[in-house]
Amino acid sequence: MIELRPQQGPQEQFLSSPADIAIYGGSAGGGKTYALLLEPLRHMDNPGFGVVIFRRDSGQITNEGGLWDNAKDIYRPLGATFMESAPKRVIFPSGAKITFNHLHTDDAVYGYQGAQVALICFDELTHFSEKQFTYMLSRNRSTCGVRPYVRATCNPDSDSWVARFISWWIDQDTGYAIPERSGLLRYFIRIDGEIHWADTPDELAAEFRVSPELCKSATFISSSIFDNKVLLKADPGYLASLNALSLVEKERLLRGNWKIRPAAGLYFKRDMFRIVHDLPDKIVSVARAWDLAATTITPNRPDPDRTASCLMARLRNGQYIILDVQRRALNASDVRALMVNTAMADRAQYKNVQTVIPQDPGQAGKDQAASLASLLAGFRVSTHTVTGSKITRAEPFAAQVQHGAAMVMAGAWNQAFFDELEGFPDALHDDQVDAASDAFKAVARSHDWTALIS
Repeated sequence: MIELRPQQGPQEQFLSSPADIAIYGGSAGGGKTYALLLEPLRHMDNPGFGVVIFRRDSGQITNEGGLWDNAKDIYRPLGATFMESAPKRVIFPSGAKITFNHLHTDDAVYGYQGAQVALICFDELTHFSEKQFTYMLSRNRSTCGVRPYVRATCNPDSDSWVARFISWWIDQDTGYAIPERSGLLRYFIRIDGEIHWADTPDELAAEFRVSPELCKSATFISSSIFDNKVLLKADPGYLASLNALSLVEKERLLRGNWKIRPAAGLYFKRDMFRIVHDLPDKIVSVARAWDLAATTITPNRPDPDRTASCLMARLRNGQYIILDVQRRALNASDVRALMVNTAMADRAQYKNVQTVIPQDPGQAGKDQAASLASLLAGFRVSTHTVTGSKITRAEPFAAQVQHGAAMVMAGAWNQAFFDELEGFPDALHDDQVDAASDAFKAVARSHDWTALIS
């Protein structure tokens, strides 16, 4: 006999909720994906039943250990057939089916015009727009005998429309879920694009003179990694990984804070760094990363973006040290001269230094990166495509800084560097932060070059 069941607590509460719309999560590791995949099984013997489970991007469905891999683990023992075509489908012996699809753009929802979907699931609801969610509600209908309903999972995002939608369940002062409200039903109706809430459908019906049947019930069920005993036992290191995140991400993904958002001082503070005058241990990898801006100071542009670079090393003891930071307002020709002279000086002092050059998207970015790599022929050069937000790029470096793993070599540049770090991400300039983030990524992933630089 195959037995699949939710864990006691929030996961069980989510799978037993009578709400038209139930949203589950609030932090990482709470067993959200597993719960979402269990939900359709209650209808697996209904030949007319169909469910669509959405992710925003197709790659999120097929990522290693993601939705599709988990679906196979859960559904294969039940005799399911797996269709690997796009969109991917699971078909049970009864004919009931599960479709895994993505909504990469807002207009992708129109591919569901005329569709009837008894159960609609959104994995990571904050990744979807409110327009996508609202439109798909109109496709949530059924003739197979299953009352139409919606299930969704999410992690906190203070700027998401989801944060507004579930605000009643969240303490607006602290950002944390209100325990006694978790799982409670409320009712809403949308009129002229605005959502109105009440404790009962009759209240809404009386206030807006509509039928109670036009009102939908919704709930939010909060969970955390501490509710997922199976994960804590199978992978106790995951909790350590969440603890190692930067302050903002730890508040979101470990503590479920819906109000935390990036702000100056939350990523870097100068007292997080230890200033040293000599290397405290042997270097095992070293890199200088550049953030390029071919601009000079003029009367019309008295404070332009600067070309910045950061020389960072990983030490044998596992810590990181920032050896040098440059920030200059130069024209394109002078930038190129600075890069060559700096590479020569770095090699003379630290030998096998990796020079990291950013590559902007598009052909112009590729051409510039290739030209600079050619200019630095004879040095160890790598290029990387700039992707993601500046905050996303800075997160890994910030996490190490916040855990006391970063030092700074004393130098005249220290003050300007600390000033910019403490102002991130609200300050006008972030050239040095970008350079430091990329340098950290390079040395953190680099091989051990001890033999080459000793």
